[in-house]
Amino acid sequence: MIQRIEWEAIPRTVGKKSEVKQYRKKGYIPVEVYGKGRENAHAYIYWKNLADRPKGMFLIDLKIEGEKEPRVCILKDIQYNYLGDTPIHVDLYEVTFGVELDVDVPVELVGRPKGLEVGGVLEQHLHTITIRTVPRKIPEKIEVDVSNLDVGDVLHVRDITPPEDVKILENPEEVVAVVLEPEVEAVAEEETGEEEATE
Repeated sequence: MIQRIEWEAIPRTVGKKSEVKQYRKKGYIPVEVYGKGRENAHAYIYWKNLADRPKGMFLIDLKIEGEKEPRVCILKDIQYNYLGDTPIHVDLYEVTFGVELDVDVPVELVGRPKGLEVGGVLEQHLHTITIRTVPRKIPEKIEVDVSNLDVGDVLHVRDITPPEDVKILENPEEVVAVVLEPEVEAVAEEETGEEEATE
């Protein structure tokens, strides 16, 4: 089952740059909450909430000061400063239980490909995958077993068996992972080809 955490939030006044600046100095980050058929909310969360978030997918019970019920959300996007090291804005998507939504979840490769034993190199092409399911069925991640991959083998989206009640929306032909030829052999072949061309 997907992990569920709590975040405390403070209401934010839209259009007040001075207020945003003031809260940022205190370590707060502006948050925008939106969702299908839901009224948007504007708030601040403390930076540590974001820094301590779990890996993979998770649900957030966002408790905005002054609201009776928490808003159940997923983390949709984080905007960073121009250096890319400080979060400056967060987008949360408010979900409705029982209603399907499309969401990107991490792809985690598990197992050691047998092709690595002969010098092959594992290369992961797809790091997230788009799925459709109800909030309670969102997996924290999609695990893909690559232990049977030999040198030259390619694993596609169509080879993934999704969890129950989860539909994968990616192109079935999309490459998830591949075991490449040993690098040393590849270099040797290139050199041989160059020598033959010279002769």
